[in-house]
Amino acid sequence: MGNKFAEKIKSLFGKGKKINDDFYDDLTDLLVEGDIGAKASYTIVEELETICSKGKITEQDEILRELRDLLLQNVKSVDLQPEKDKINVWMVLGVNGVGKTTSVAKLANYYKNQGNENVILASADTFRAAAIEQLAMHGEKIEVRVVSHQHGSDPSAVVFDAADALKSKGPGIVLADTAGRLHNKENLVRELQKIDKICTQKADQGCYKKIIVLDATTGQNALRQAEVFNEAVGVDAVILTKYDSTAKGGIAISVGRELNIPVAFVCTGEKYQDIKPFDAKTYIDEFLGL
Repeated sequence: MGNKFAEKIKSLFGKGKKINDDFYDDLTDLLVEGDIGAKASYTIVEELETICSKGKITEQDEILRELRDLLLQNVKSVDLQPEKDKINVWMVLGVNGVGKTTSVAKLANYYKNQGNENVILASADTFRAAAIEQLAMHGEKIEVRVVSHQHGSDPSAVVFDAADALKSKGPGIVLADTAGRLHNKENLVRELQKIDKICTQKADQGCYKKIIVLDATTGQNALRQAEVFNEAVGVDAVILTKYDSTAKGGIAISVGRELNIPVAFVCTGEKYQDIKPFDAKTYIDEFLGL
């Protein structure tokens, strides 16, 4: 990541720093600043202090290694692969503005390049006219079929038709772009539950996934978004967007610790290729500047 946060961690573990209560207080503050959240940061540092005290660990490099191991325990990762020879239906969730529609296109391009020939995009965010046009444009560029209805139509009907279109060609994957209007939470939850029902019916056993897109730069707001969608339909995995020098990145730790949701992908730029599988070890090393 090469971010300022990692530099602050390095500075805290700099030469000549005394390992005392002030050191651990500063570390807690830093983890909060890194978007891990106050409660989780306090608990993690408390655990670290206990481990170091019991093991008589006073060397900074060793303390940093213990911190790395503790943080790693809180980060979950998952390898998301559509099941071959089956009908896979994945619902992509997230609030407006996090890069959800672009992430859907990146996913489609990623799986297509992996040799999945039958990939269909479902334009199930029917309330935002721009989302329908945006997905159509992406589909054209990456040469993937897009199923859409008119603006304002029933989103679950779009997913229904997309799954039927997929089935007529054989096994493959439907990636459904859904609405994310959190200000109208009740309607959103109702709508998602309706789509959820269709996805469950249309996908083969165990081939239905719910993936949330979170902006890595929004910290604890992203955690709250994940909580809302997780309560509504349950979330299987996370895609982190804007995972670059501006992201402190602690959100992957928060989501893993608080909600037990793994991260599947990180997006690092605007191009279709700027998506890669999430690696927990690399992530923590970058987070700590190791």
